[in-house]
Amino acid sequence: MRKIFGIVAGLILAGTLAGCGGASTDTAQPADGTPKADAPLKVGVNPVPHGEVLKYVKDNLAAGAGLNLEIVEFTDYVQPNTQLDEGNLDANYFQHIPYLEEFSKGKNIQLSWVAPVHIEPLGLYSKKIKNVSELAEGAQVAVPNDASNLGRSLKLLADNGLITLKEGVGVKATERDVADNPKKLEFKPLEAAQLPRSLEDVDAAIVNGNYALEAGLQPATDSLLLEKGEGNPYANGLVTVPAKVDDPRIKKLAEILAGAEVKKFIEDTYKGAVLPAR
Repeated sequence: MRKIFGIVAGLILAGTLAGCGGASTDTAQPADGTPKADAPLKVGVNPVPHGEVLKYVKDNLAAGAGLNLEIVEFTDYVQPNTQLDEGNLDANYFQHIPYLEEFSKGKNIQLSWVAPVHIEPLGLYSKKIKNVSELAEGAQVAVPNDASNLGRSLKLLADNGLITLKEGVGVKATERDVADNPKKLEFKPLEAAQLPRSLEDVDAAIVNGNYALEAGLQPATDSLLLEKGEGNPYANGLVTVPAKVDDPRIKKLAEILAGAEVKKFIEDTYKGAVLPAR
């Protein structure tokens, strides 16, 4: 009886050791913390166009590259960065460098730019007028309320002669930097996601490209004014945390997003409303 008990105890002990990692074949990441090559890569996106581009990659290119891609959608510009910083995502793809820098400084966190993917031209839209020359004196224009896109919006108006900005402010302009406003335009800062809905209430609104597309607006044909792609510093790109900059999965995704297949998908799908960054 003692002999049988000893055998059973030995088997239990061996199983316990195996469960602690002794000789098991589990799927945990290696001891050095490097993720396994086939571990899911969680990427946060805005649904349009970022989610659509990434879904194209997942459905057509990821498996062939050995990439296990998991897409997590957000409808705002805050959660994709906070979730990344908190470790709930491996990367995100929704923002440009000026917004990344502004957000990181404001929240006192560190995120790392990986690579550009596309440009979404910012546009001025209206449901009340058909031409920008029809903007009346005192017209109310809704603009994004985050600093990077506010400056970008004011620059769009300045580039098209509607206002004049103080010399040298460029895309960092705020309403205080408007030197001349001949039409006495009234600016109404709103969260970027609310701008398409504001078109019912204001004379015109400057809308980010992704939110314009989600609202059924076609930047190339519906906008009164549209940013140019050439020399545009606002390419949306892949972002991660500093510790994962060298993650092979993120490098592989960046390589795919810069490839000819994704470029063609963007050009064929969005027909000028979204432009490949390179």
